[in-house]
Amino acid sequence: MEESGGRKIGVAVDFSECSKKALNWAIDNIVHDGDHLILITVAHDMHYEEGEMQLWEAVGSPLIPLSEFSEAAVMKKYAVKPDAETLDIANTAARKKSITVVMKIYWGDPREKICEAVEHIPLSSLVIGNRGLGGLKRMIMGSVSNHVVNNVACPVTVVKAHPWDLS
Repeated sequence: MEESGGRKIGVAVDFSECSKKALNWAIDNIVHDGDHLILITVAHDMHYEEGEMQLWEAVGSPLIPLSEFSEAAVMKKYAVKPDAETLDIANTAARKKSITVVMKIYWGDPREKICEAVEHIPLSSLVIGNRGLGGLKRMIMGSVSNHVVNNVACPVTVVKAHPWDLS
């Protein structure tokens, strides 16, 4: 990716409505022709069926091209199921904006793994959704977006689930 130019824009996706909103926002507002759009997803469970799976737990999957992560058979290997709407958003952006779209999958705690992705890829910028948890839920469960904003070196844009939620 380095030699072909363009920025590396990361979007944290968990295939929720909020992450789709963040993906759309990134495409509409910061991704330009020639950029690399890197969808970062964190799966919760890792099954050790193959030796490469142990490596992936530590460093994440290889960068998976859009053509491959659009195929259910390929994604079964990674135990991740992208939804049709997210795939449509990514495919449309790749066609209309002349960008390269890839996915990177990590396994473990989303707060830590998204921070690792920013450092290891490395990203020019990150866009992440915010589910809009209330104060009590955020205190108990922790906020992924808050942790990421406070622990990465690149610029981070947090896209609110509900525009009227100012918490």
